[in-house]
Amino acid sequence: MTDRYARLIEQVLDDPGTVLLLGSMDSGKTTFARALLAGAVDRGIPAAYLDTDVGRTTVGPPTTIGLKHVLEAKHLEDDELALADGLYFVGWVSAQFHLLPLIAGTAKLMDVARRAGAELVVVDTSSLISGVYGQILKYHKMEVTRPEYVIGFERGEELDPLLGIARRFTPARVEAYPVHPEARPTTVDERAETRRARFAAYFSGNLHRWRVKPTVFLPSLPPDADLASLAGLLVGMEDGKGSCVGIGYLELAEDGGLRMISAVSEGARALRLGSTRITSGAPVVVTATRPRPDSSTW
Repeated sequence: MTDRYARLIEQVLDDPGTVLLLGSMDSGKTTFARALLAGAVDRGIPAAYLDTDVGRTTVGPPTTIGLKHVLEAKHLEDDELALADGLYFVGWVSAQFHLLPLIAGTAKLMDVARRAGAELVVVDTSSLISGVYGQILKYHKMEVTRPEYVIGFERGEELDPLLGIARRFTPARVEAYPVHPEARPTTVDERAETRRARFAAYFSGNLHRWRVKPTVFLPSLPPDADLASLAGLLVGMEDGKGSCVGIGYLELAEDGGLRMISAVSEGARALRLGSTRITSGAPVVVTATRPRPDSSTW
């Protein structure tokens, strides 16, 4: 950690609040987030990490927004950090096409973090930083998280439009820094393999299988739905009280009905359909299917 980044961390910890991080792929957002959270642990500041990057998750499995309460150094260890204290199912591995659930999930888990007493909340965001999608998504994330700090890690001036939005529309302290010196570029294949590994880890161990009725889904299925077309589709498991307890995936039973497979053993009352397919085995294979505009296509 260079002196410049270390000074920034000390300044934030002197007056903690909500920190929203911006940056393109491999810009060092997550590296900085972990260093900042480690500093909070050292000072005894109750902290939370809100991971809103559904494609390259650090907290929780891909396709979800994950919240982790960080109170001890062990909470920042890789295996521990992957275990979310709160989840919101988005169902897709990219920010595009799912702006509404991304914003709704960010707002919901932000509220959870604040009610739990976090004095420092670090909001890690996706690499979608350009175009209309990027600007709308990041503006609304600022709107629902109300950050005291917006910190960008950029190559050249690529974040100028987003940082300008932050300066014009929020009272946050806005800072721009070069790409973090500890950031390591990754290839498309490496990122895909990391995602497969995260899914494989989540669905390892003792898996549970349940028969599921067509009436438990959101969006609801038409009476003549082709259930075979749902095989492999990822689902979010909702507890009926407003919380996601985990994810699973569907398989077609021998009699033509549906079963759900998950590492979560209890708590689900309803299922939200995602737009990502997963098949079991070694290795886990993940494919993304474009979201369907209406249930008539099932």
